[in-house]
Amino acid sequence: MPEFTVPEEYNGENIKTFLRNYCSVSSRLLTDLKKYPNGITIKGNRMRSVDIIYTGDIVKIEFPPEKTEIVAVNLPLNIVYEDNDIIIIDKPPFMPVHPVHGHIDDTLANGLAYYAQSKGEIWTFRAINRIDRDTSGLVLTAKNTYSASLLSGKVEKVYIALCEGELFGEGTIDAPIRLKEGHKIQREVGEGGVRAITHWKSIMVKNNHTLLSIKLETGRTHQIRVHFSSMGFPLAGDDMYGGSRKYFERQCLHCAGLEFIHPISKNKMTIKSKMPDWIKDLEK
Repeated sequence: MPEFTVPEEYNGENIKTFLRNYCSVSSRLLTDLKKYPNGITIKGNRMRSVDIIYTGDIVKIEFPPEKTEIVAVNLPLNIVYEDNDIIIIDKPPFMPVHPVHGHIDDTLANGLAYYAQSKGEIWTFRAINRIDRDTSGLVLTAKNTYSASLLSGKVEKVYIALCEGELFGEGTIDAPIRLKEGHKIQREVGEGGVRAITHWKSIMVKNNHTLLSIKLETGRTHQIRVHFSSMGFPLAGDDMYGGSRKYFERQCLHCAGLEFIHPISKNKMTIKSKMPDWIKDLEK
């Protein structure tokens, strides 16, 4: 249950102004809080949005109960961080993030629904960053709509990838990505696409492969895979975009780090993942 201390500049303002402008509570959430019995309180007393607040008051908000239609399934989860507002999972490869056709009960969302229920809680599944089924690594989810709104678009993601060929130094790929004609999933670089920017740095070159550290300035579907394929350096194991599966059974792409400001504590968070299994294969 988040709580906010009223600073001097909001002395004499009403709660609506404070929550909307200082706390960045959305108008939709504010409406929900007003309807919920303990949605907005000061010293345990229910407050209205028009009530006046004073310097030093501690305004608490409690989120209304949520519902989820995701089927709860007991799946193994590697939880690397959790508090009342967010939870971060180190997702294994071959696990989809969301239920889709053909994957209704074996996704990260299913596992988290079961985990929440085991604690007597219910969350709507809100993945702040999304990674492909075959991509491994960190996935940040918000337990409430308030945290989700503050985190959206404000998480810096660091990936490691292995591409075919030899790349040295560092660079930036600034090329638009569009849906490939005649396809429902596959993308390509081309005119009319949405601008996409990828920053990369070569870490190691070995056996005609390059280990890369990658930061995304934008977050388009398949962005890393499409960008490096367009340069003639497809990710190892990524046969959708021209990579070979001779040595690797999936695309060698891993979300290795997340950096963000915590939506409630305002602390800077730096979360790192363990290295993927294909790193061991590269080092042989």
